[in-house]
Amino acid sequence: MKTILNVIWLVLSGFWLFLAYMAAGLLLCITIIGIPFGIAAFRIGVYALWPFGYTTVERRDAGAPSCVGNVLWLVLAGWWLALGHIVTGIALCVTIIGIPLGVANFKLIPVSLLPLGRDIVRTNEPFAVR
Repeated sequence: MKTILNVIWLVLSGFWLFLAYMAAGLLLCITIIGIPFGIAAFRIGVYALWPFGYTTVERRDAGAPSCVGNVLWLVLAGWWLALGHIVTGIALCVTIIGIPLGVANFKLIPVSLLPLGRDIVRTNEPFAVR
């Protein structure tokens, strides 16, 4: 079932989200200060390409720099991304077929708000905290 949902997601919205996050990551990596944010955008982009069967977990070794980076990300870009995911998720939930895709869009909101200090893991891995 995850494969079918991932293929439908890829065709309807995943590919475009992937391209947008990759373009943002490339732009962010132009400056040295933006490299951690660019890497986070690349990570979110790969997650947005195949969201079914994966989840995000907090890294326990993430310290104060990721907290400061998350505050900057939240103020500058995170809330715009979250708002976009909310609107898209609501639009996808209008149809019965789109409900799982809308839920996947809602699943992207926390990582788009605070991406630093998170890892993306398979849902069946033993260290995936739910």
